[in-house]
Amino acid sequence: MEEITALEERVKDVLKTCYDPEIPVNIYELGLIYEVRVEAGNDVFVKMTLTSPACPVAETLPVEVEQKIKEMPDVNSAKVEITFNPPWNKDMMSEEAKLELGMW
Repeated sequence: MEEITALEERVKDVLKTCYDPEIPVNIYELGLIYEVRVEAGNDVFVKMTLTSPACPVAETLPVEVEQKIKEMPDVNSAKVEITFNPPWNKDMMSEEAKLELGMW
């Protein structure tokens, strides 16, 4: 169980290297990540959203996220699922992201 928790934390660190090119804050701090789950065999599942269904990176960002996770040591496979339920809103951002974007 500790190994899964450690891998989950490393996945979150990798997610913090992914950015929506229009917003200078990583997708994790933006609140776009709804779930990170490491399953048996180190299969990683990520449920995420986008800032809007018409987001210009809707085709590329989930692929980038999945690829970065797949390239991690100890990861067997990665699957990224996009959802718009619940819809993203600025209240989902971390305090750090709100400060970065001047939303206080």
